[in-house]
Amino acid sequence: MSPPINKIHPETAPTPAAKTRALIANICGAFIGKENVVTQAVLALISGGHVLLEDVPGLGKTLLAKAVAQSVSAEFKRVQFTADLLPSDITGVTVYSQERHDFTFRRGPIFTNILLGDEINRATPRTQSSLLEAMEEHHVTVDGTIHRLDAPFFVIATQNPVELEGTYPLPFAQMDRFIVRLSIGYLERSAEMRMLRQQQHHDPLARVEPVMDCPGLLEIQKAVQDVRLDESLVGYVVDIIRATRQSESLEYGASPRGSLDLQTYSQATAFLAERDYVLPDDIKSAARLVLPHRLITRKGTRAVSVSARATIDHIVDSVPVPV
Repeated sequence: MSPPINKIHPETAPTPAAKTRALIANICGAFIGKENVVTQAVLALISGGHVLLEDVPGLGKTLLAKAVAQSVSAEFKRVQFTADLLPSDITGVTVYSQERHDFTFRRGPIFTNILLGDEINRATPRTQSSLLEAMEEHHVTVDGTIHRLDAPFFVIATQNPVELEGTYPLPFAQMDRFIVRLSIGYLERSAEMRMLRQQQHHDPLARVEPVMDCPGLLEIQKAVQDVRLDESLVGYVVDIIRATRQSESLEYGASPRGSLDLQTYSQATAFLAERDYVLPDDIKSAARLVLPHRLITRKGTRAVSVSARATIDHIVDSVPVPV
């Protein structure tokens, strides 16, 4: 017999934004001391984008990815990227069945809702590129046949900036497909003490229960898209993007995909604040997260360097805010 359904009175039902804050709080129960990083990752999730986590080993990149996946009642798979990993190990392969005398497609781990790509820069560029089509178009093509992915589809990739021997920097085209690139950083003293106490006897993920399901997440993503952006603020987004293309310190500015991601992340920021409209400050804060990793400086190094961040800060501060 089916369990009884708990009916929630419409007046007491949590709003979509409240559900999102509950998701953030749930993840923070396992990932201690970095609520800002968790918030930024969840904003990327409800924006329909993908996240690249980059930092030194041992800061909890994989823990954060698992906590996000465990907090959403969705299918989760993990791929450990290595130098011998092949594209077919991710997308799947077509095999011949002698019993049926035909070919069948065996789906790879990319056919999931939340995919953790661990140490993505340890795989070859050919294998890294197997994610490009899926991240942008939500389908993969194998032997000329298109196989669509289920929604939602969210990629969390991790990479270490140290131990660079035997690694392959992500191509510029793939960097552009991540809506944000996040760095976790070290814990403050009190937070690190709390982490030690919590994990002395318990797995931090053991008590993480799902607080959202796939239909609920898709509903929130749709609500984010419905957040209003005044025409003047659409122009403000475009002006910031165009300023990156005209900056003397940048070799390449942000692409039109960067414009779309900046708009969507700004909408998600406003949504989390329980507003149905975007403010200029939403766009400013989003630009500092969405843009740096998709720019190339004049000296040829990929951004999220000090100079690139400083350039974005200067652009955000100098582009006139519409009145």
